Amino acid sequence: MIKIGFRSPFRLLLFIPALLALAGYSCTQVNTVSDKLALADTLQSQASFDDTTVDSISYYQKLLALANGDTANRWPVSPQPLPLKGALLPEHRIIAYYGNLYSKRMGILGELPPKEMIRRLNEEVVRWNDADSSTKAIAALHYIAVTAQSDAGRDGKHRLRMPDKQIDSVLNIARQHGNLPVFLDIQVALSTLQEEIPRLEKYLRLPQVHLGIDPEFSMKDGSKPGTRIGSFDAKDINYAADFLARLVKESQLPPKLLVVHRFTAGMVRDYKNIKLRPEVQVVIEMDGWGPPALKKATYRQFIYREPVQFTGFKLFYKNDLKQAPKRMLTPTELLQLKPAPSYIQYQ
Repeated sequence: MIKIGFRSPFRLLLFIPALLALAGYSCTQVNTVSDKLALADTLQSQASFDDTTVDSISYYQKLLALANGDTANRWPVSPQPLPLKGALLPEHRIIAYYGNLYSKRMGILGELPPKEMIRRLNEEVVRWNDADSSTKAIAALHYIAVTAQSDAGRDGKHRLRMPDKQIDSVLNIARQHGNLPVFLDIQVALSTLQEEIPRLEKYLRLPQVHLGIDPEFSMKDGSKPGTRIGSFDAKDINYAADFLARLVKESQLPPKLLVVHRFTAGMVRDYKNIKLRPEVQVVIEMDGWGPPALKKATYRQFIYREPVQFTGFKLFYKNDLKQAPKRMLTPTELLQLKPAPSYIQYQ
């Protein structure tokens, strides 16, 4: 048995007062109803010149619905490019199980036998479809393909790359249960996205395979992963998105999803310079654990206040129960967030 990963000491969220000064946004915000109508017109005019993109009116209506009447007008993000046809968001809500096949401690995906894991995942999908019949929830697998390690390893990079046979096993599980979307997640540790993403190119060229990147374990200062919280900046995220966009164009694929984990201010830096593309849909996911009030406060502080494109929310079957009231947030509660998350991950 290969021993991988470790339990992060930083997953317990810390409440940060809401009176932070926020300056500048990557996308001009939609400030009035007339602005929103103008945006819809702009998107429609874009679509009229290019029939490779999704329907602009339907797309924007879904974005407005996700915004849940945001009175601060941060959401929906505008301007943003229309995605290419075949985009999963916002027509769908993705419900993903997260983990690694070598470890029962890293998430539900590796904790249970495949059939039992898929059965429980499908039960969660049903719960989400019952809570919101207007957006189709679909199952997905989110597999940690590069794990941060306390052991430096031969090259001193503190990360372990999963062998192809393990990634193939996850793809086979997904294929056997309806060809589910698969996310390959990268914890770079002392490596870089430039070193790690190209090694997964043959998988990322598959139409159902998407990418996740974890700033928590990006140790730019050379620290050992797990001793402090790491970070990505806009250049890192843009590199990942550019890489995916190239694959989409070269292989004529539907848009890729790029999930970026976040639960502190410093994990994602210079967000206003994150570039949006028709080929890639960017999801910033609230990744911390704790009681419901703390998780919602963190979502408001770091996801809602720094809009990029789409949002996600992680739920922990065990860690979310450690503190009173010892319960997980429900789909109904999460759907009341502004904006409502489009990507839900269970660990």
